[in-house]
Amino acid sequence: MDIQPIIEGQYFHIYNRGVNSEDLFKEKRNYYYFLEQYKFYCSEVLETLSYCLLKNHFHLLVYIKENVEVPRRDGKEGMFRLNASKQLGHFFNSYAQSINKAYNRTGPLFESPFERKSVDDENYIMSMIYYCHRNAVHHGFADDLRDWEFSSYHSILTNDKNIVAVDNVLKRFGSVTQFEEAHQAFTVAEDLEKYIIEV
Repeated sequence: MDIQPIIEGQYFHIYNRGVNSEDLFKEKRNYYYFLEQYKFYCSEVLETLSYCLLKNHFHLLVYIKENVEVPRRDGKEGMFRLNASKQLGHFFNSYAQSINKAYNRTGPLFESPFERKSVDDENYIMSMIYYCHRNAVHHGFADDLRDWEFSSYHSILTNDKNIVAVDNVLKRFGSVTQFEEAHQAFTVAEDLEKYIIEV
């Protein structure tokens, strides 16, 4: 199986699920911890446009930042270039180890390798933003996308830039009001259904 490389300067849909469809999030605090770890490991290399976390899988729509260098963390002088794929790997490993320790489990938590798909045009970007936010409704976790706590929808409404690149998203809609209205009206066009990946 060919694995698509993560390429700087491009948008990607990154997604994965628990091995054997096991729950990734066993209780509410796990969702918060996942987002904390994601920010810690990935915020320097990824600009996040949208996300959705469900019990046994997640979706991320991200832009891969270019030429990210940070001060070396080993006490030596100079700069170190970060690699988005490696940072994602560190993030997934860290989260899995924490879950294993907390719930006395062993072995891998996520399916490997994590899935990724290049998002190469504006219609696709918009569809993925909608899809992330409607995912909880699609899978029956909520009757209304506004009721699901663990997506980026509320961050965008409240201008919470802790994880999400709110300005990057809203420039595509024009305003928060237009963002809300577009989500209520959205239906997946037939020519975009091929982009929607079930997990």
